[in-house]
Amino acid sequence: MAELIMIVDDEPGVRALLNDTLRIAGFETIEAGDGMSALTLLRTNKPALMVIDINMPLMDGFELVERLRTNNDLTPVLMLTAREDKGDIARGLKIGADDYVIKPFGIEELVLRIKAILRRSMKLTSVPTKLTCGPIAIDDEQHLVTFNGEEVELSPTEYRLLQILVEKKGRVLTKKLLLDEVWGITFESESTVTDTYISYLRKKFHKDGFEGIKTIRGVGFQIQEPK
Repeated sequence: MAELIMIVDDEPGVRALLNDTLRIAGFETIEAGDGMSALTLLRTNKPALMVIDINMPLMDGFELVERLRTNNDLTPVLMLTAREDKGDIARGLKIGADDYVIKPFGIEELVLRIKAILRRSMKLTSVPTKLTCGPIAIDDEQHLVTFNGEEVELSPTEYRLLQILVEKKGRVLTKKLLLDEVWGITFESESTVTDTYISYLRKKFHKDGFEGIKTIRGVGFQIQEPK
């Protein structure tokens, strides 16, 4: 059965383009012209992913994503932004979006990014169920992360990134590897999403003397056991 994608954009032309593109790529689609309509549709539909435009009347994309995450709806989200505004991009990622595409976008890149998000949102059984690094513990069976025994709330993307770092602790992981393992981006990309999410993890875990998430300049990142 084809996966269902919800398109939320106030421009009919963009919705039509996305509908045609995603159906050709093998997805089913439903659409909403604004955030309020999207919330209504979600009462009777469970999409595998939502493509949400930032700039919409009544309720913009930021407010829609914030409402979803506040209601503990973890449906993956790809945000569309009309300009390369790093503030918009950072805000979208911080409130729980999984990735973004800048308008005007390339059809091939859009489909690749959607497929990448869907791949990484699936549970990977090859990862050990319990992992530790110093005060950090991950119990994958319970989808639980703790720091010195206290639970830490993470977005799905933060969880996956931390999981990869701890699974391969001590190793230097390149940005290219992390983009592939966490975001499913196998094509050449100048995305700074890895740096952004590393900063989110540091804000949550660099405390009580632990500063184990390291930047290896010009190469990538690693997590180290405390000395």
